[in-house]
Amino acid sequence: MLENTVKKQETATPSRKHLANAIRALSMDAVQKANSGHPGAPMGLADLAEVLWNDYLRHNPADPHWPNRDRFVLSNGHASMLLYSLLHLSGYDLPMEEIRQFRQFGSKTAGHPEHEITPGVETTTGPLGQGLANAVGMAIAEKSLAAEFNRDGFKVVDHYTYVIVGDGCLMEGISHEVCSLAGTLKLGKLIVFYDDNNVSIDGDVRGWYTENVPERFAGYGWHVIPNVDGHDPQAVARAIESAQAETSRATIICCKTIIGAGAPTKQGTTACHGAALGEDEVAKARQALGWPYPPFEIPQEIYDGWSARESGTQIQQEWNNLFDAYEVAHPELAARFKRRIERKLPKDWAEQCKAFIEKLNTEAKSEPTRSSSQRALEGYGPLLPELLGGSADLTSSNLTKWSKSKVLTADVPDGNYIHYGVREFGMTAMMNGMALHGGFIPYGGTFLMFSEYARNAVRMAALMHLPVIMVYSHDSIGLGEDGPTHQAVEQVATLRYVPNLDVWRPCDTVETAVAWKHMIERHDGPSAIATSRQNTAFQKRTPQQLAQIERGGYVLLDVANPEAIIMATGSEVGVAMDAARQLNEKGRRIRVVSMPATTVFDRQDAAYRESVLPSAVRKRVAIEAGVSDFWRKYVGLDGKVIGVDTFGISAPYQKLFEHFGFTVKNVTETVQSLL
Repeated sequence: MLENTVKKQETATPSRKHLANAIRALSMDAVQKANSGHPGAPMGLADLAEVLWNDYLRHNPADPHWPNRDRFVLSNGHASMLLYSLLHLSGYDLPMEEIRQFRQFGSKTAGHPEHEITPGVETTTGPLGQGLANAVGMAIAEKSLAAEFNRDGFKVVDHYTYVIVGDGCLMEGISHEVCSLAGTLKLGKLIVFYDDNNVSIDGDVRGWYTENVPERFAGYGWHVIPNVDGHDPQAVARAIESAQAETSRATIICCKTIIGAGAPTKQGTTACHGAALGEDEVAKARQALGWPYPPFEIPQEIYDGWSARESGTQIQQEWNNLFDAYEVAHPELAARFKRRIERKLPKDWAEQCKAFIEKLNTEAKSEPTRSSSQRALEGYGPLLPELLGGSADLTSSNLTKWSKSKVLTADVPDGNYIHYGVREFGMTAMMNGMALHGGFIPYGGTFLMFSEYARNAVRMAALMHLPVIMVYSHDSIGLGEDGPTHQAVEQVATLRYVPNLDVWRPCDTVETAVAWKHMIERHDGPSAIATSRQNTAFQKRTPQQLAQIERGGYVLLDVANPEAIIMATGSEVGVAMDAARQLNEKGRRIRVVSMPATTVFDRQDAAYRESVLPSAVRKRVAIEAGVSDFWRKYVGLDGKVIGVDTFGISAPYQKLFEHFGFTVKNVTETVQSLL
């Protein structure tokens, strides 16, 4: 490949430099027109990207979702015009009009690349370091799928994950979390380009970032290629081929570049980092680059030099032919692979789920819902080889490992369970990458309190509509003696405020199993489940109630013409039921509503919501061992909330529940105060 690369540089018309200058021109023109954006990084990375995309990246612009394509991630997403230029020039469905509309309302060229909006964008990037983390997840998925599905003569999963990162990505702590694990797992098909240009928004990074990056990554166990001239196509090509030849370690290629290369007075400075160059500088850059064309004009010979549609279609057809033969030789494997890539569940899924939930309902077992969560995994796990679980060093507490879990390691890549170590943020962002790659339903556990470490990756999962499952145990003050540092009081409420994130807080074995079923079946966004450390009481249900759990909220105890409603989640449902029964025995008419997933309940039609929480019944009490304000929208101005609006206390949970008022006595008195 290197010989072909050099030959192209010497003999092709237009030259490599001219092809790269098309990126520079589009980038500075789009940012200038928008008067907003980051021209410097795209201009500095143009030469490197031209070599990668024209000679090494295996992709098909006509089919951005081809399963065996190489993945390309621009982790420093502020450099989005680099990616938009590459997609446009190589033939993706991103016409020049979209480039002209950079950063404008309704365009496919948002300020930072957005998955699902722009064809060819593998992941939404912008929060620095997370694109790199997503890429590590993609590389784990590739290695694991290859180990599971490849057979002699049939490498149906065989592609690279390429990533560009900047100084900002490597300064973010998440880069340490994920790159450390990538070294341990020996992800030989992960290749990272470090854009070492010494400039960030505040200026020369050597004032605040002086670590030795090559030594840092060598310490992780990576293959390190230092001191590559990012503007020398031959040097870049040699580095890529060296990286591809190293099959047992992830590779970082450290490239020295000049930010804003081609802008005569601003290159190499922070002036071209996060602002338009200015019309005068753009004109001077055109002259310096030898680019005589007007803004947004690309000559046909440049398009011809960039187009990957013909070569991409040929590469994909070769893979299609291989997969056709694979289907003949290994029909069961091929069918399973297709089902998983298409995100389809097994044909007997609904029937098996129904039987499992009915079995739990018959058993009527009282236990902590973290144990119920593990029992759900035992029920669903055998049906779903795509479940790829893990925990951030809390496996025995989260109970995320089930009897058929097989630990994924560097030497056992076809495992279905990952020990992520104490890396909550990295774990969640890597799970996002696995979901983006396809073929897996990733889930990962930690304490609910430590969802705070992972919060921005949770938000990115919701933003990208990714089917990722977060398992958060120790859901409240109920964890007891560990005290306020570990007692989650505001976390469930704040997670519910994340758009497109479903949050489940089940009260017993059946609600937990239904929650898992719903989370597995959800394809348009992530879900979180908050489970208890302490025991929870099993609740008996009619078939109708059993069916209504999936609606997020339902009537668990009903009476004719209710005069008050108690609503609760999690372990507090048992207290609500005991209090309501006691009041009803005294002649009151109290309804109990279990609300395991308020986000799901809120999506139900108005008629159903009214049937559960009739507007005429204004005397309402909500009970949850967390902050109270969230529940005001359900109880209204006339209702009351029994919650926790301070931090917790280190003590046995029974004492804490008594102290904070989660007792039958306090609940009955609170309801009576309304009556």
